[in-house]
Amino acid sequence: MANEPEATPAAGAAPVAAAAPPADTPAAPPASAPPAPRPQPQGGGKQPDPDAPKKKKKPGVPPRRGKKLRAHRRNITKKVEDAGQVTVKAAVALLKSVKRAKFDETVEIHMNLGIDATQSDQMVRGTVSLPHGIGKSVRVVVFCQGANIEKAKAAGADIVGGAELVERVQKENFLDFDIAITTQDMMPQVAKLGKVLGPRGLMPTPKAGTVVSATGDLAAVVGEFKAGKVEYRSDKSGQIHAGVGKISFADDKLAENVAAFVEAVRGAKPSGVRGNYINGVVLSATMCPGVRVTV
Repeated sequence: MANEPEATPAAGAAPVAAAAPPADTPAAPPASAPPAPRPQPQGGGKQPDPDAPKKKKKPGVPPRRGKKLRAHRRNITKKVEDAGQVTVKAAVALLKSVKRAKFDETVEIHMNLGIDATQSDQMVRGTVSLPHGIGKSVRVVVFCQGANIEKAKAAGADIVGGAELVERVQKENFLDFDIAITTQDMMPQVAKLGKVLGPRGLMPTPKAGTVVSATGDLAAVVGEFKAGKVEYRSDKSGQIHAGVGKISFADDKLAENVAAFVEAVRGAKPSGVRGNYINGVVLSATMCPGVRVTV
């Protein structure tokens, strides 16, 4: 009946168990385990965030060298500085003693001249045939026509041509060569390539011996450059840089090449230069510091 009081369990009776949930009721999900802590780097410190953006490398800035390499370079530099100014043969021996590269390095000569580079009449330019070559295959292109084509090919020129070769350089920007030689009758056409060849130091000029006259020996000129004839030219700071051989050359051969190069530059002294003409000479290799040389 309504408003009838509920029955209370008698004293000493066992409590009534709660009713079980229906069979189709889903079970409660198990409690998730807390996330495992990230491993901390040894020695303490803040762990880098893997999601952080990587720092961009600055253009023109090389990566930091290793500790062993830095120490090795310091030792080499100190050894060269302690030697001071030495003879050519001693400089060659010193370069070989500090060599660390695995490839055959090029030995280079750097000459500081006492010229006024702003004056056109004081520009130093010319060629020299090194007695033992430079140890490098030189790609020679020859602009010629007629019977000279066969002469140039027989002398060992890599590329030979006339008007079609001029057009190829002009339109296709073909520059896959180290030395450009031309005969005098081709100069009106080769002159069109001044803006292409000039900035790269490839423009044929009579001073460099790369313009062969009608009475000149084209085959002999091509043979000299293929054998290792070196062209030199003073830059805007009044210095000359050129390769004079490979570090694998014998000491005597390198010394003779250097002596021949220095004498050729000394003989090309402009008439307007007053005072010291050769202020200093440095001999170096591709991966070696420069050694001051007495001449």
